[in-house]
Amino acid sequence: MTASSAARDIPTPGVHAAVFVAMFLISFSYPVGEAIANELDTGVLLLLRFVLATAIFGPVVAWRYGIAWPGWRVLAGYAAISTSLVAFFWCMFYGLRFTSALNTGAISTLIPGLTAIGGAMLVGERLGWHRLAALGIGLIGALWVVFRGDWDRFIGLDLNKGDLIVFAGCIAMGFYSPLVKRFHRGEPVMTMTFWVMVINAAWFLLLANSALWTMKWGEVPLFAYGGIAGIALLSTVISFFLMQWTTIRLGPTRVQSYSYLLPAFVLAIDWAIGKGLPSVLTIPGILIVLAASLVIQRGEVYAGRSAGTVRS
Repeated sequence: MTASSAARDIPTPGVHAAVFVAMFLISFSYPVGEAIANELDTGVLLLLRFVLATAIFGPVVAWRYGIAWPGWRVLAGYAAISTSLVAFFWCMFYGLRFTSALNTGAISTLIPGLTAIGGAMLVGERLGWHRLAALGIGLIGALWVVFRGDWDRFIGLDLNKGDLIVFAGCIAMGFYSPLVKRFHRGEPVMTMTFWVMVINAAWFLLLANSALWTMKWGEVPLFAYGGIAGIALLSTVISFFLMQWTTIRLGPTRVQSYSYLLPAFVLAIDWAIGKGLPSVLTIPGILIVLAASLVIQRGEVYAGRSAGTVRS
């Protein structure tokens, strides 16, 4: 099945709904990550996340497609995809030690703009001037949320250590969707997702290093293990598959533009768990990023290299 025929077979609203669901699931990782970031070493936390995610996802892939060695060349492409993810997740969870879930979610809305740059570099994606303008306006809205509507902090770009670490991770994440588009060779998306998860786990095994053996596992609170399990299932297994599946159909920038929804989702989750709402001064920023997302979704964006065949 070709990418174009797949797009006809799957109604476009359904593909966009899948991205929406993926972003909602990803948003859970911010407040949960904030709650457990100080309970485990960052590398160990992420190693557990991806080992568990692989253990959940692997049997499904084996049952539907079987698991065969993809070859070193294909594996190298998956490793490139994995590297961008590993850098992003490590920076996100380490940065959450020093900043809030809302700040992290807001900074993550920079990913569409960074993805547009990566998409232009790697897969020849082109954007119209109005979408480029929307990306810039969305950036302003995201920063307004980060600074809680404080004009002086906004003008002075008053970012804390955690904000800067998360921003560094977002730069790496900007290459994730373009790399998925670049290295997808027609294999089932579930197969690609599985191997990327395996490589992620291998990277975090290296990053965890001695911390894996010196940790006092019995002193880790149960809620931390529960948080890792929830992130592994919702924000990793399900969202990874949905993100890669939709990127092949919609293109990197359109998919990542849904990152603009993250601050609103994080606010809703914070409110639901009793953390309250931030100042009403942040609301304009959230409305700006939502409007920017709608502008980017209008019309065709991707005009780069073909992704080849698509199988879910």
